[in-house]
Amino acid sequence: MGAILIVEDEMLERDFLKAIVMEEVSAKHVVLSCSTGGEAITLAKQHCPEIIFLDILIPEKDGLSVLEEIRTFLPDSKAVILSAFSDFSYAQKAIDLKVSKYMLKPVKPREIIAMLHRLMAELADTGRRPAAADSDNEGITVSEIQGFIKEALHFIQENYKEKITLQKVSAHVYMNPQYFSRVFKREVGLSYTDYVNNLRIDYACKLLETSDYPSYRISSECGFNDPSYFNRVFYRQMSITPNKYRKNVHIGASS
Repeated sequence: MGAILIVEDEMLERDFLKAIVMEEVSAKHVVLSCSTGGEAITLAKQHCPEIIFLDILIPEKDGLSVLEEIRTFLPDSKAVILSAFSDFSYAQKAIDLKVSKYMLKPVKPREIIAMLHRLMAELADTGRRPAAADSDNEGITVSEIQGFIKEALHFIQENYKEKITLQKVSAHVYMNPQYFSRVFKREVGLSYTDYVNNLRIDYACKLLETSDYPSYRISSECGFNDPSYFNRVFYRQMSITPNKYRKNVHIGASS
């Protein structure tokens, strides 16, 4: 029987979250809850939870310190931070602790449900419960951060020709936009805007080479709202205007 642990010191929030989780899981799961850091560590040692929902500001020991200790004996448990703190230092430590998601309160029930189902699907894919640190199981754990970045990149590549925003992409991977933006730039090496614009300009070059569309239509086809902004971005990346680029292509083809 699998276990899910909820650590939240506010009774109403704890009971509300527990009710949501219990509604979504089968009788094969036991849903545990507590209000303090000490209780969380004790329950984690006793039940080896597969999934942990954890607040940061809790009595006795803060949530990140609790998770750091739990990681010493449950390195593969799926952990979700639920917090009102948006400070990046908290998010950075959460990343280091292999947190699956850092969710800012208030969190909507549908977001909790979506996150829960995602984690349960990941656990089902592994075919095993999280191994204790001294276990003989050696399953490979893929970084959750890499996971949601990969999912975001796929979504962007499928939709960059549309009017896709940072908020839309971060919502697709159930992340806070500010947090998503920072982690995206760190992992990808480009800001979200620069990454999307690179894809759009690459596509614009193809259209300039293969079509006779006017510049304003190419701008729209590539997902830009404003043709003048498209021209500025194109020049910044290509050091040439779209019209000049097309002329050069035609000159090269005829020579």
